[in-house]
Amino acid sequence: MTDARTAAPGRFFVALLPPPPLQDEITAIKQDIWQRFDSGAALKSPPHITLQPPFQWPPAQVDSLEQCLAAFARSQPPVPIQLRGFSAFAPRVIYVDVARTAEVMAIQAALAATLGNDCGIADRVADGRPFIPHITVGFRDLTVAAFQQAWDEFCDRPFAANFVAQNLTLLRHDSQRWQVCCQFSLRSQPPQETN
Repeated sequence: MTDARTAAPGRFFVALLPPPPLQDEITAIKQDIWQRFDSGAALKSPPHITLQPPFQWPPAQVDSLEQCLAAFARSQPPVPIQLRGFSAFAPRVIYVDVARTAEVMAIQAALAATLGNDCGIADRVADGRPFIPHITVGFRDLTVAAFQQAWDEFCDRPFAANFVAQNLTLLRHDSQRWQVCCQFSLRSQPPQETN
């Protein structure tokens, strides 16, 4: 039996998840891409907008990570999200496009700063490129040829949805799939008036 204090670090990431009916709709798109274009890797996680890419964290210190995320979430308002059509990271990834609103960009930047300062979590690759919010539906297991076939279909396919993300979600990899580990309510309070 492995002692949690000496266990290998777990893999985690932090995201915003759509509400369940919209998750189901996007999962159906992922399943369609898997069945018709042989790309099933996107099905290994619930539909999500990644705010902090995957990182390693010691199992014995998950409580401190959760405390950090809970405090951060309490300081943030719910985030309005607009989904508009599809886009791609050619030649392998197709995604539902998320509008780059001030609110989405702000929560991602604030979370990255908090995790970097309070937990020492940083992603050197992500730090070197702009944040592009998205929900992946066809992942890197798409072959170049399958990507082109799928993209020919999805590039002009309509898709639109709006929702307000009420929670920040921590996901953990269980060695096969990403699972929701914890959710933290986004609920910043308006400033209190002083007399």
